[in-house]
Amino acid sequence: MKPMYCAAALLLAAPTGALADGPEISPICTDRPTKANAVCTVPESKWQLETSVAGWSLTKFGGSEAKTLSLGGSALKFGLSDRSDIQLLVNPYVRTESRAEGVRREASGFGDLSVRYKHRFTGENSKVQVGAIPFLKLPTASSDVGNGKVEGGLALPISIAASPVTVVLGPELDVLADADGDGRHAALVNLVNLSGPVADGMTLIAEVWTMTNFDPAQTVTLVSADVALAYAVSNNFQFDLGANYGLTKWTPDVELYLGVSTRF
Repeated sequence: MKPMYCAAALLLAAPTGALADGPEISPICTDRPTKANAVCTVPESKWQLETSVAGWSLTKFGGSEAKTLSLGGSALKFGLSDRSDIQLLVNPYVRTESRAEGVRREASGFGDLSVRYKHRFTGENSKVQVGAIPFLKLPTASSDVGNGKVEGGLALPISIAASPVTVVLGPELDVLADADGDGRHAALVNLVNLSGPVADGMTLIAEVWTMTNFDPAQTVTLVSADVALAYAVSNNFQFDLGANYGLTKWTPDVELYLGVSTRF
């Protein structure tokens, strides 16, 4: 549940084309930008911080309008082994603003927390890599910002190295709270993500993302076309920016974000 409107923001299993800090240091590999998850994990005993400095979205539907601003949304990761890491996702500030039928509503505050565990099943140098990411969202946000429900799911990222392009597939099953707050239902997520180097240290990423939400009240399908750039300043530091464009009436019309990642 990476999008701003599902939970709290890749450089895929192939890293971001970082500039060399030294032959013994592998380039940083992140789960941002875009909605895809990387198969790679944080090196054992290393910490990694991936932060969305700012993210903004706009949704217009049937005469209504909703805007969301998030600041400082971050994933703090720790490498448990050479194939697994643990992650804590936090949204320190979320502001929502909506207008419908002449009524305007605003809310802001601390967002929900999420905990994720990532495990890579395949070898580090495999051309096809497969991972698993079980995750759990904890309802730490106020009722005005979040839905107050525990939610979770399982993502199964698959990365295929087809030099100079890397292809990532992102099947995912989410278990979400019903809109009326009574019970839970499934949502299916998938994506196709392509990335490749365009300059020294710079990677261009393009993606098509879908989510079908089987809420008992109404089944809806969200689709977006996403594009992002990542620039590796060094093997341990990366900047990124991106935009997502909604392709169905249920999807936010536009999402914009700027982020930074560091490993230490």
